[in-house]
Amino acid sequence: QVQLVETGGGLVQAGGSLRLSCAASGRAFYRYVMGWFRQAPGKEREFVAAVSGSALSTYYADSVKGRFTISRDNAKNTVYLQMNSLKPEDTAVYYCAAADRPWGDPTGEYYYWGQGTQVTVSS
Repeated sequence: QVQLVETGGGLVQAGGSLRLSCAASGRAFYRYVMGWFRQAPGKEREFVAAVSGSALSTYYADSVKGRFTISRDNAKNTVYLQMNSLKPEDTAVYYCAAADRPWGDPTGEYYYWGQGTQVTVSS
């Protein structure tokens, strides 16, 4: 069982930056593929980025590629999402997710979810 708690959301102007953190409880954090998803009002939840347990592999949605960076610190049981050059369309609730499975499909099924943190980008 893994519990996830996201922090770092807030209000930022377009072009600004934010860093989200997701702290995980439980054992063997290094075994988990970690992902970030987001859900904007009236829209379905969408994949943003993922990182493998070893941190050697990452994968991004086209909409954030080159602007967002996912990373993890297995010693701290924490995954991060550095968001730069933010746009109003990045406004959403951002969720951290974990999956105890091989890297495989980074956008595939995740079994554990955080409660979400709001990111609002003003124009």
